[in-house]
Amino acid sequence: MGIINITPDSFSQDGCLKQKKDPVTSAVNRAQKFARQGAHIIDIGGESSRPGSSRISVKEEIKRVLPSLKILVKKNLLPISIDTYKPTVAKHALDAGAAIVNNIKGNKTDTSLLKMVRDYNAAIILMHMKGTPKSMQRRLSYKNLIIDIIGELRKSVENCLEIGIKSDKIIIDPGIGFGKSVAHNLEIIKNLDAFKVLRLPVLIGTSRKSFIGNILNKDIPQRLMGTAATVCASILNGAHIVRVHDVKEIADCCKMTDAIINYQIDNN
Repeated sequence: MGIINITPDSFSQDGCLKQKKDPVTSAVNRAQKFARQGAHIIDIGGESSRPGSSRISVKEEIKRVLPSLKILVKKNLLPISIDTYKPTVAKHALDAGAAIVNNIKGNKTDTSLLKMVRDYNAAIILMHMKGTPKSMQRRLSYKNLIIDIIGELRKSVENCLEIGIKSDKIIIDPGIGFGKSVAHNLEIIKNLDAFKVLRLPVLIGTSRKSFIGNILNKDIPQRLMGTAATVCASILNGAHIVRVHDVKEIADCCKMTDAIINYQIDNN
């Protein structure tokens, strides 16, 4: 999954609103490049969810994401995911042809958004987040990290199933960096196979995140190799989708890791 941030303030320093070019052109060109480099999904977001970030209005978010989303749907490159938790934004995106709603709110999701996903026969990504982006890094205590996250994700899944969303349209995300310490993030990756109990595809988003910088003492532009290590480890431990900024390099990591996992010794 290739990330397209149409924002001025994304932590990853790649927001299209920071570009000198028209942001729509920037977003479309980046998505086309990602498609050539091996992405399978394009994830478009208009509101930063970095630690400490503030909400923007529905109107502003729609203004940011819709023009490029419409163009990309018409080009029919790849399935488009809209990174939002706001029902009105999701509706505009789904009307325009988005196939997935990437929802950071998990079991705190507005019921109307879930009904919308059901009615459009779209897919939904359910992420675990402790608190909100503005407050999530203030209280980082868990009784049992993995059990607590699985429990919250199970509630999110049950909410979807009760609304009528089919299980083959649901993806789970343990929420790396969303209300987690460096140690928590490492524990999640190391124990990712525990999430198999939910019997759903697992998405992992480690790309360029601060725990990599903290461990390697690297600034954001220098976190590619650290990201690659987390991606390989995540796939080996059960991740099905990896959400990344550096598609070309990480696509190679995925392909090589898959080759190792799927290799079978011929004894004949």
